[in-house]
Amino acid sequence: MTQKTTENLIIHHLGVSQSDRVIWLMEELELSYKLVWHNRSPEGGMPQAYLDLHPAATAPTIQDGARTLTESVVILEYICHTYGEGKLTVGPNQPNYYDYLYWMQFNNNVLGLFFAGAAAGLHATPRAETMQKFIKRREDRYYAYLEEHLGKTGFLAGDEFTCADIMVVFNLTALARMVGKTFSDQPNTLDYIERIGKRPAYIKAMQIAGPEAKPPGR
Repeated sequence: MTQKTTENLIIHHLGVSQSDRVIWLMEELELSYKLVWHNRSPEGGMPQAYLDLHPAATAPTIQDGARTLTESVVILEYICHTYGEGKLTVGPNQPNYYDYLYWMQFNNNVLGLFFAGAAAGLHATPRAETMQKFIKRREDRYYAYLEEHLGKTGFLAGDEFTCADIMVVFNLTALARMVGKTFSDQPNTLDYIERIGKRPAYIKAMQIAGPEAKPPGR
């Protein structure tokens, strides 16, 4: 069987967004890709060219021939199974499948709390204060569970690095910096972030599309 190639795969990278994890995955799998960089507006919004890519208008977005895909979990699974021979994924017949499923979804749960917290802070009402307390409790519990879990295993889905790790790290780095969150009281999480940060593919991806990266030619 001829190995499928990624010669037509385009990653549309929106500056300072979750689309950097798709580039990270491609570097981990050592797959080629085309990168199209989209700058945010001065107010932080998406440019019209990005909004026009897909009806949902969310980052990340990739194009693969006639297909246009959004949503990180969808994109990572699609790339791994279409071009990566299933590497970095965990199947239903493997004992760590349930861990893999959980941590693949962790990102969106925490991200939802981040946006809900931002919205709740718009209006200083008793209802908003109650919501902020609820969101803070949920967020604290999520990160406490992450800390506990990382005390038992090297990576989120077990002893090997998988897409679950790629999904979660954005919350621990770029998103955490946005809200001034540190993990100084969570040594397992700090150690995990440090170990991930030393992966050659992660370093390269952040140089290409991380929060401090600049568009090519600038």
